[in-house]
Amino acid sequence: MEQTIDLNPSYGSHEIKIIDRSLISLSGIKKIDSFDNEEFLMESNMGTILLKGEKLEIIKLDTHEGNVKIKGKLNSFVYLENVKKNKEESILSKLFK
Repeated sequence: MEQTIDLNPSYGSHEIKIIDRSLISLSGIKKIDSFDNEEFLMESNMGTILLKGEKLEIIKLDTHEGNVKIKGKLNSFVYLENVKKNKEESILSKLFK
């Protein structure tokens, strides 16, 4: 995974558009936590999103509006619950073992 990208957290709506399983447009994205050519982990104003695929790359990133366009082959798209909580718990459990 690569780096974290913080986007403007002040938008209202959240929209996802997938065209031919190869172009993904998202709005309402607050932050891209990590990404590489097979996986994107993003925080939207409706929850954490995990997007998996092949040859994924950002083709447009609007940090002011919170819009992201990604191209590549989409294999899965999921909203995750309690992602930060699970990360914190695993770090703490490792420290106290």
